[in-house]
Amino acid sequence: MALICSSLLLSAAPIPSSKCHLCTTSSHLITSAVAVLLAGGFVMVPPVADAEEDDHPIRPKFVELEDSGGVKVLDIREGGGTTYPKPGDRVEIHYYARLAAKQGWRFDATYDHKDASGNPEPYVFTIASGTVIAGLDAAVRSMREGGVRRVVIPPSQAYQNTTQGPIPPNFFDRQRLYTTVFNQTRLANGEGSTLGTVIFDVELLKIRPQ
Repeated sequence: MALICSSLLLSAAPIPSSKCHLCTTSSHLITSAVAVLLAGGFVMVPPVADAEEDDHPIRPKFVELEDSGGVKVLDIREGGGTTYPKPGDRVEIHYYARLAAKQGWRFDATYDHKDASGNPEPYVFTIASGTVIAGLDAAVRSMREGGVRRVVIPPSQAYQNTTQGPIPPNFFDRQRLYTTVFNQTRLANGEGSTLGTVIFDVELLKIRPQ
């Protein structure tokens, strides 16, 4: 998993600062050991280092969420909200979604979904409703409004069927996603640990209490 995460995160496409809030006004965290580079909308996470280097006190680290089935998150920005989403609450998020297979192919992004005025439309779902993949639900539950995090979701907490969201609106993107994740031949060859792993860059925009 570590090798997958490091290669994907370094090759991830930039997130336009004009379309999300990954950039703060004048705050860039850059160190010699590792950087979370926010300038220009880039979100860059370091390659995996050896154990001694990984204990560096300023190195941002992925942490595994408790009782999440292996979902790992890296907080890029802490939210300024005062509450966390609860079961039944509706949440609005923006995201970039990538697949671990296919060199980190970006299969969906809310910034590509435009309303009648041409503005990006957030994705809205209800916490604990079962309508989205479990790993995304778990990751958003521990975020506050305004928070931004990168989420690495293992296959067991990602797409289990074709009805779970978020679903790419483009038919060909959906088919490419599903034929990769549910490729029976490759699953039989022992590639299940990588085929279904997905990475989401998530920003929690709003919590609507039930």
